[in-house]
Parts: sequence; C-alpha cells; structure tokens
Amino acid sequence: MMITDVEDYFTKGCGRCDKFGTPDCVTRTWIDGLNQLRRICNEMGLEEEVKWAHPCYTHAGRNIALIGALRNEIRFSFFNAALLKDPEGILELNGPNTQHASIIKISDNADVERLEPIIRAYIKELMDAAEKGIKPPKVEREIDLPEEMIDALDSDPELAEAFHNLTPGRQRSYAINLHGAKKSETRINRITKFRDHIIAGKGAMER
Repeated sequence: MMITDVEDYFTKGCGRCDKFGTPDCVTRTWIDGLNQLRRICNEMGLEEEVKWAHPCYTHAGRNIALIGALRNEIRFSFFNAALLKDPEGILELNGPNTQHASIIKISDNADVERLEPIIRAYIKELMDAAEKGIKPPKVEREIDLPEEMIDALDSDPELAEAFHNLTPGRQRSYAINLHGAKKSETRINRITKFRDHIIAGKGAMER
C-alpha cells in the first residue's frame, strides 16, 4: 500500500513495491540527499504533504516541487516548470512526451549541497508566481486532462509512459472519470487508485 504519511517516505520508502521498509528500498541509498532536499524545501517555507506516494511541497495552494528516488538517481521535480527560466540549464525532460524540462537529476548525494543555491532560486521563482497567480501558457491538448492528472504524469515517469501508451479512448475514459470529481482531493485519490490499472494498459472502466 502506498504511503499517506510523509515521514514514512524518509524512513521506509514510498510503498509502491515489496522493498518498502527494507534496506533494499532505493530511498535508503539516497537518504542523505533526500533529507537535504527536504531541509531546503522546509527552510523555504513550503508546506509538506504526500501526493502520489511522494513528498510534495506546495505554496499558496499550488504544487511547487516533488521529491523522488530511482535506483540510479534522485529526481527533484518542479511543477509549472514552463515558468522557470533555467539559466543554469540543469533541468531535464521527464520523458519523450513531456513538453517542458522540469527535473533535476542527482546521481551523487553530495551534489545536493552544490546545487542548493540553484534549487532555492528556482523554488523562489515558482513561489513568487504562485503568490501572484501567474500560470504557464495553456497548452492545447487533444484530451482535456485535469491539472491533478497532469501533475501526476509529470511526477511519475512510469505512469506517464504507460498513460501515453494507452489508446485515445482509454486516455479519455480517465479524463471523463476525473472531471466527474468535484474536489481536487478526490481526483488525486482516484489517480492513486488508477495507477496500477493504467500501468496494466486498461481503461478506467475495464477490469
């Protein structure tokens, strides 16, 4: 079962696989860097919560950044990355179907300290935009996905690849289902429950 308590991520992992709570969880390999990123986000005054089984940091009602770990790297992902100027050129694309570079990939725990000034500057830029209500230019999409689904795809490479491999009809089934929920929290919960279904290549109503 995926975590709902943010402390679990930093002590046990995300709960998405059977390595949860064991020394083999990838979060154990990267715990020093993960803790450093958490410290930076907390010191910047961001609110901390769990979304998509990962620590997500918000400000002024908007997602700002998400912390994740894979076997070979830490991924620090920014939301609404189209607003970032990225003068350092360190942001990378989440995958072939993403339009804006939004991820800092970190392959050495010690690199977090080196990148801290840049990370802080980018967070501050997005915090300012959130406070002013500035949003990135709207991108026309064939399928109108709710913001929560777009954020989930941006933060979860495996989910993004699986979703983009679905037929247009199956993709549309999720859009319709999610748009049927009035509250953002409900949409996020549905996305969490849909994840395994999407990975399996099924539509929202398929068993």
